[in-house]
Amino acid sequence: MIRILIRTSTEDQNPENQLRDCQSINSYGEAIVIKEQQSAWSDKLRPKMIELKKEIRAGKVKHLIVWDFDRLFRNRKKFKDFLKLLVAYDVKLHSYRQQWFEELHKIPAPWNEIVSDLMVNVYGHMAEDESKKKSDRVKIAYKNRTQKWGRKPISKRVEVDVLKLHQEGKSVREIASTIVYWDKSRNQHKISKSAVHKIIQLKKRTTS
Repeated sequence: MIRILIRTSTEDQNPENQLRDCQSINSYGEAIVIKEQQSAWSDKLRPKMIELKKEIRAGKVKHLIVWDFDRLFRNRKKFKDFLKLLVAYDVKLHSYRQQWFEELHKIPAPWNEIVSDLMVNVYGHMAEDESKKKSDRVKIAYKNRTQKWGRKPISKRVEVDVLKLHQEGKSVREIASTIVYWDKSRNQHKISKSAVHKIIQLKKRTTS
């Protein structure tokens, strides 16, 4: 009846830190942990989120624990719609980073719904606005080619090779171990995992 949802958006992120924090606020019993690596802007490509919704509608979930509200959805409307689903099936939402939300569970009806709706609206606007600002900054950096990768600029050819391997289903680690490039002094280097991750994320931002 208890689920812990852990979402990371890239292969480089470590979900264990999120899980440890979520477990620290779980006082409801043994939980089933759901892990996914997907964008939170849409659930069309989030099979585990779709399955979680099915479990909620089937009455199999009573407590849902997340590390942060943005682990659910970054889109304000989708986030609100999901909260309505939780309310409809009497599922309590708990967040490690928004522990103030626990106080809303204690407010008597009907004020609990009024106050929680207000707080969710405020938080949703803030989270969505911050995410869009970050996306805009990344897009500008990508388009202007001002982004530097560590101490060595990454060529357009390397970016193309990285994206091609990514489309073929290669992991960040596999791509980093495969691609090499040469600096101005003709010294050979392997591309770092962080550079691979940045190239992939910048491409996703510019095509979203």
